Amino acid sequence: MTHSPYNPPSGGLPGQTSLMTGRAVFTEAYAVIPHGVMSDIVTSALPFWTGTKAWILARPLSGFAETFAQYLMEVAPGGGSAQPEPDPTAQGVLFVVDGQGSLEAEGGTHPLRPGSYAYLAPGTAWSLRNDGATPLRFHWVRKVFEPVPGLEAPTTFVTHESAVEPVGMVGTEGAWATTRFVSPEDLRHDMHVNIVTLRPGASIPFEETHIMEHGLFILEGKAVYRLNRDWVEVEAGDFLWLRAYCPQACYAGGPGPFRYLLYKDVNRHPALRLQGGAR
Repeated sequence: MTHSPYNPPSGGLPGQTSLMTGRAVFTEAYAVIPHGVMSDIVTSALPFWTGTKAWILARPLSGFAETFAQYLMEVAPGGGSAQPEPDPTAQGVLFVVDGQGSLEAEGGTHPLRPGSYAYLAPGTAWSLRNDGATPLRFHWVRKVFEPVPGLEAPTTFVTHESAVEPVGMVGTEGAWATTRFVSPEDLRHDMHVNIVTLRPGASIPFEETHIMEHGLFILEGKAVYRLNRDWVEVEAGDFLWLRAYCPQACYAGGPGPFRYLLYKDVNRHPALRLQGGAR
């Protein structure tokens, strides 16, 4: 099987002689779910999906993710769904990390391969099928869309990472760059799912502390991440959740690039009432 540069999960179970010591961390400000935790025993089955298992990496939960859910999906050959999204208010992003498949959306058929990216606007009728000979694996990020009076809703589109030019951060000469699938100036969108790339030795050189919540899946490489008060080693296949305002910074460890798929909520006023109507 051809190696995927996006580090899909391997599944399976560790042997009985394996040590239990690992890097999993869950705190009030961040969580680290290492790739070794993503075994078959922690997968979920979903209604109206056939031949499919899902690692649910984040979900809205008190003391955890508030704005989004993120799944890592594995669909066997011939599997898929004609009724994938149960919530008509939800929007979604699919990012393919392994295998081949096809997406039906807005009356068109879109072939899927590693690096394919699909934005599915709220209310979009879509379906997905693995029409290849190996498992199809992809990230599925879901968020309830927040409409704004006077702004049109965003529309569904499908593209590929190779079609989007990374944009270097100012002053880094490309050592720190972001592949943006949606323009930051397009205020119709209330979430971004981008790819961030740091060359070996590059860094995020200050402790970012901001309103955006993050889901961060490491596609390639390794780094040392500053999360709140802790320095944590992370590598390809790990997932991180960062609460809003969690201080964050990192150093890319090399020898190759450090790359991750990054979710964040954007472009909306913060709600002034907590859930349940409390002030």
